[in-house]
Amino acid sequence: MANEVIPYIEMCRREGLSLQRGMNFSRGIGHSVILMSRRRNAPYRDTLEDEGSTLIYEGHDAPRSQACPNPKLLDQPEHGPSGALTENGRFHRAAQEYRQGLRAAEIVRVYEKLHQGIWSYNGAFQLVDSWQEEDDHRQVFKFKLIAVEGEPDMDESSPRSLPRRRMIPTAVKLEVWRRDKGRCVMCGATDELHFDHDLPYSLGGTSLTAQNVQLLCARHNLQKGDKLL
Repeated sequence: MANEVIPYIEMCRREGLSLQRGMNFSRGIGHSVILMSRRRNAPYRDTLEDEGSTLIYEGHDAPRSQACPNPKLLDQPEHGPSGALTENGRFHRAAQEYRQGLRAAEIVRVYEKLHQGIWSYNGAFQLVDSWQEEDDHRQVFKFKLIAVEGEPDMDESSPRSLPRRRMIPTAVKLEVWRRDKGRCVMCGATDELHFDHDLPYSLGGTSLTAQNVQLLCARHNLQKGDKLL
């Protein structure tokens, strides 16, 4: 469920991957996985647009090595030393094939780092575009992903356009996490937490202010949902 707070170990178990890299193109699991961060010390410039419904995700650098001690001085690679596509290259190819009508949009699950070992599941996205641009005198990849309703269990027959949704901005999540002390506001639980809209977006609530977002455990989040039906 989008806006779920999830420990890193549980995130890896759920995806069946050791998520050591920020970009993980589909490996037979039906979707890709991206790790993002918009914290002050984040190494890449990920941004949100369209009131949180669009993620512009920056590609990743070549691995640091003896031959490449400062990857930030090099263009982000599309191909590795062997000529095979990097993760940048795989995502770029998928985005361009989608734009050309050659494939359905790649479904991507996005997780966002909040604190060491603590992540927020930002939900499912469609990868709809990619490009390269100049950044600090080098070329970087940019990927455009649209936040959509539902989970990535859709096959190739899925419609190309799915209902959009809006992410809760990082600054709001961090403010809510500090204010609520990482606990459910109803019972004080510290596990199975979710960022919950006090007034749901469907009823006119907003994701853009901490005043309308709170931490709820799964049980109280479910109870609240039942009352709104």
